[in-house]
Amino acid sequence: MKSLIYTLGLATAFTACTPTSDTVTTLIHDEMTIAELHALYEDGSLSSTAAVEFYLDRIEAINGGDIDLNAVLALNENALEDAQRLDSIYEATGEFAGPLHGVPVLLKDNIDYFGMPTTVGTNALRENFPSESSPLAQQLVNAGAIVLGKANLSELANFHSTVSSSGWSPVGGQCKNPYDLSRNPCGSSSGSGAAVAANLCMMAIGTETNGSITCPSNNNGIVGLKPTVGLISRTGIFPISYTQDTGGPMARTVSDVAVSLGTMIGKDHRDLKTHQEDRRAQEDYTSFLNDQSLEGKRIGVYSSAMNDNFLLQAVWEDALVELQMQGAELVYLDDPIADDATGPSYEVMFYEYRQGVNDYFANNPSAGIEDMWGLYRAIIEDSMEMAYHDHDLLRISENYTPEEKREAYEAALERARYLSQDRGIDRVMDSLALDAIVGPAGGPAWKTDHVNGDHFSVYSGNAWAISGYPHIVVPMGQVYGLPVGLSIMGRKWDEGNLIGYAYDFEQATMARFTPKFLNSTAP
Repeated sequence: MKSLIYTLGLATAFTACTPTSDTVTTLIHDEMTIAELHALYEDGSLSSTAAVEFYLDRIEAINGGDIDLNAVLALNENALEDAQRLDSIYEATGEFAGPLHGVPVLLKDNIDYFGMPTTVGTNALRENFPSESSPLAQQLVNAGAIVLGKANLSELANFHSTVSSSGWSPVGGQCKNPYDLSRNPCGSSSGSGAAVAANLCMMAIGTETNGSITCPSNNNGIVGLKPTVGLISRTGIFPISYTQDTGGPMARTVSDVAVSLGTMIGKDHRDLKTHQEDRRAQEDYTSFLNDQSLEGKRIGVYSSAMNDNFLLQAVWEDALVELQMQGAELVYLDDPIADDATGPSYEVMFYEYRQGVNDYFANNPSAGIEDMWGLYRAIIEDSMEMAYHDHDLLRISENYTPEEKREAYEAALERARYLSQDRGIDRVMDSLALDAIVGPAGGPAWKTDHVNGDHFSVYSGNAWAISGYPHIVVPMGQVYGLPVGLSIMGRKWDEGNLIGYAYDFEQATMARFTPKFLNSTAP
């Protein structure tokens, strides 16, 4: 089977579509929503095939060419055939195949999709063709989504080296920020975030262990939801941490995130996290889209996460005023939440990374690599892989053997859980009777720097990543033309209410703005 990974060629204009390129370009605007797309399908002015042709042409023009966004790593050669099949179904029945009928989506390239390699951005896995799609990808297809291809990502989901640049992978190159091409999209779901912001797809799937959905959502001015760990199956997703990993939807609006999330949930016998006794899931999260959701709610204000970032101050204060105007009662929090859980969580990740990667390769013999040690050896022998990064996290994880580290791992696992949940989020929210907690999702995007790596300055979601609790980011405003987001975080399984609060804030502010692909030389 041939590899589908290639460099997209130069294109300066869209090629012809059916009915015509000009007509489709007029119909599909930069801020198109799923509801608007479906309305065009229903009135007969657009087909799924024409929509897919439009997006494939747009990817060719923007992902490569003069803009060279590098957000899309590979295309699905069956996308047009899939669209034609959906058009036939709709013509014959007059019914949509599901809530995502004809919606063009991109999958982060650590998610298995049959017929395409899962490279996780590393040269060592260019021939890793899975024998079946992940449950997550298959559920999207069952709901009517059309997989356009794979999104670029930080190599190995950004858990590989002591210093790294988000959005860079040997397979896909450096993904760029569509608001300023010299700046970083954040990662590891960098391509998913940049592609959604640039309208190279309607919706994308990212994954997060700690910040990999929420940070790209902040930097790229979109909505991203990291759900409770266990809401969505992780089978067929290249792993880092069984305790913290999850997939999640990334889109331009809260409503599109809500529609998408309902199609992604499900129990999986191969992922025991999806069988937790207290698990609560909704079939339809659009029922929470209420622009009065914040009325009367007690919202904790996580100001210490600002980290004295003066650039964010005015935007942050305006966001707090808007929350009050929507009827929320603000309760200011004095201290950081669960910062002391970070150390134990790294112990957990190192141990689980080795075990998860070894299990993944055992189930994917086509990868041609047997275990973590084999992956590390393949990478360090590749000069392109080693051009910027040391990949020491692979070597460290390899030393976390079950025989020697099991007892220490179990102690760290319990310590991280206790500090982030019992003594962390649960204690704060219960003692103050909070409905949610808000904080700054991040600062404005930094200049991409392969030598010194990323420059993180602001982050609210650490405790929610370690605990496995839900966290949604919604556009909050801009700093010197760069988007910044609002984090809204809550209790376990509380995705629905967080969607409602985010929707209320979004509708009141309409803070998202369309990127212009600038390229600044300013520091």
